Amino acid sequence: MRQTSRLVAGIAASTLTVAAAGTALSTGVATADTSTCSVTSHATKNDISTVGITMTYDKTVNSGSVGVGTTVTYTDVIGTTGIGNPYVNTITDYPPAGFAAPISASITAYHLVGGQTTENVTPEPNAGGWKVTSTGWFVNSGNPVTLTTTYAVPSSVTAGQMITSGGIGVAGTVGVSNNLPNLTACFTARNANAGESLLGSLGNNGLGSSDGQLSSTGSVGDILTGVLKNLIGS
Repeated sequence: MRQTSRLVAGIAASTLTVAAAGTALSTGVATADTSTCSVTSHATKNDISTVGITMTYDKTVNSGSVGVGTTVTYTDVIGTTGIGNPYVNTITDYPPAGFAAPISASITAYHLVGGQTTENVTPEPNAGGWKVTSTGWFVNSGNPVTLTTTYAVPSSVTAGQMITSGGIGVAGTVGVSNNLPNLTACFTARNANAGESLLGSLGNNGLGSSDGQLSSTGSVGDILTGVLKNLIGS
């Protein structure tokens, strides 16, 4: 009887050990999955087409936590570590699936007169993404070309959801041209706070923008101040 009891106890202990190991394994897998939500990606190109010069490509989202119904901004940077002078004439940004057309976009690039300058651009649809074009943006080791694109976060997104963008596409001189579908950026959605909700509501009705400016009547702060003055009669 004692031997039977010892055998049962041993089996029970082994079962608990296996169960604990299974739990630890499951927890580890879950942790590994969540750690894949990276706000930035980096890639390089160094082959016969680059003539010994390394091209660099980066995509970054402005925050790892973004409110539902607000906006999110992606920054795509194309550069080089060498002294060559490739030219980029097209950059395509691929947002997350289900995102609508960009709210705004800008290009920062080097110009012979003025150096690095930023200008607003209007993206056009391109194979599921949004492209901007030029006769050629100059790139060297100290002067990358940067595309910044802002999108609205759809209300269909739920808090806690990890949202991963698409990659980028680059066209230009042979060495710099590249298609990078895995150059992604990820953020975790959250509920918008009160200020973000107000700005989003104003923007959706054509009254505001992400920086809190109204189209013709001043800032959001001015409007709120006016409302409070009316309420308290001062």
